[in-house]
Amino acid sequence: MSLKSIDASSVREAIDYLAEQGVDGVVVVAPQRSAARALEKLPPGLPAVAVEGTHRAEVSVVCIDQIEGARLATRHLLELGHETVWHISGPSDWLEAEGRLEGWRGVLEEAGRPVPAPQPGDWSPRSGYAAGKRLAAIEGVTAVFAANDQMALGALRAFTEEGLKVPEQISIVGFDDIPESEFFSPPLTTVRQDFDAVGRHSIEVLLRQIDASGPGTYERLVVRPSFVVRSSTAPVL
Repeated sequence: MSLKSIDASSVREAIDYLAEQGVDGVVVVAPQRSAARALEKLPPGLPAVAVEGTHRAEVSVVCIDQIEGARLATRHLLELGHETVWHISGPSDWLEAEGRLEGWRGVLEEAGRPVPAPQPGDWSPRSGYAAGKRLAAIEGVTAVFAANDQMALGALRAFTEEGLKVPEQISIVGFDDIPESEFFSPPLTTVRQDFDAVGRHSIEVLLRQIDASGPGTYERLVVRPSFVVRSSTAPVL
């Protein structure tokens, strides 16, 4: 069941509707903090699994390790010799954006490197383009971690317009490994999320909830991301 909006009231109404239809259980994709609040009042006895959705102990969760993905991206850039890494962040209400911000900041702090102010984005190429224009005007920016591939695409366009060569003058890493990423110019280094594994584990966890007699054991299953190195990153010259 798809929703036109994923605010708390819409998610709650959808869950209530499905419960009234007698479904055995639900998998709820709730990546925003506001939508995740809908999981606080599930119908009694309804087996449910949240995808990227909640820290509530009474709901099973399957999620990608967003923090680790951001750590992989940031560590890669530091290992190439960049002094620090700038970040184009996702919307503040998204749990995924929050995790990626936390992972990026944590690696820089652990390495004793400067932590630049994040450049805000909204997941769109347009917001990445605007952030790229701002970053191109700042002296000394050599490495950028964008919180998704679409914003990285916009930033690539901005850097090209400003005469910055990627990766010779500035390296950039994205997140998601969307199908188009390997065809960007240059092909994008990025974090790959295993959505197939998330879907498979979500159904497995839900079936265990349905099969459990009485109160089930709630699970939190975290899927580790992988890192894909392409041509948009290079050692500092």
